[in-house]
Amino acid sequence: MSASKYKGTGVALITPFHKDKTVDFPALERLVDFVIEGGVDYLVALGTTAETPTLSHAEKLDVLINIIERNKSRVPIVCGLGGNNTQEVIKQFETYPMDKMDAILSVSPYYNKPSQAGIMAHYKEIAKHCPVPIILYNVPGRTGSNMLAATTLQLANDCENIIGMKEASGNMIQCMELVKGKPKHFTLLSGDDNLAMAQIACGFDGVISVAANCFPKDFCDLIQSSLNHAFTHAQKMQYKLLEGLDLLFAEGNPSGVKCVLNELGICENELRLPMTPVSHTTHESIKRFLKTLS
Repeated sequence: MSASKYKGTGVALITPFHKDKTVDFPALERLVDFVIEGGVDYLVALGTTAETPTLSHAEKLDVLINIIERNKSRVPIVCGLGGNNTQEVIKQFETYPMDKMDAILSVSPYYNKPSQAGIMAHYKEIAKHCPVPIILYNVPGRTGSNMLAATTLQLANDCENIIGMKEASGNMIQCMELVKGKPKHFTLLSGDDNLAMAQIACGFDGVISVAANCFPKDFCDLIQSSLNHAFTHAQKMQYKLLEGLDLLFAEGNPSGVKCVLNELGICENELRLPMTPVSHTTHESIKRFLKTLS
């Protein structure tokens, strides 16, 4: 599978819930249609934004299958399959419909904080067994450890089916080291909506976005303009969305996203503990921001 399929804007989908906290599949279908019609280039199912720590294995499968069926092959689908137990990650390949997805997004091991050698060995073992291409995911703010550029570049060169990386360290020097050293086939994706334009200016190929759940047309416009080096327009879109991007993450992800989607009539403003809805103050700020877009 060509890594070029993952350039542009991917969206890390939320999991909508009913008021009784069960998965709201009609709302999920509305969301899939909304973001595809808004111009996203591919879907990312079962990422952190989907509240996967609170979903059972059966629920994860149901959510993934619902997304696949609603997508109807309109855009590629990437599935979040990672963890901090290498053998358990590999076992997941036997229980998920791997033939229905185009790639996996696999987060660097979290909590047990392996060394760079451990991170490399983890991914190489996964690459031996994974039947679809792999996109690495570096997010030190969640994992507690940073995957250094040298580690990423070694994996990119050694493992043919490791085709890209979602980079969310926020370290622009590290981002430039990745751009400078990467092989041609390797796709670099921003993991930070606020930094995506700047990272693309440095040579990144796109973004896996949270904000594209809420503002798909405007955010895709921002990313495509950046990729086209139309930075005057991209800056205009960045500043149009700037306050909204801050509000989305003000009280945790996906709390802000669900607040926006509730205001847009797509899903209920319901989360599973330990995540909670945004405060009244933030909710009112979100409503004021949405009025600026209409």
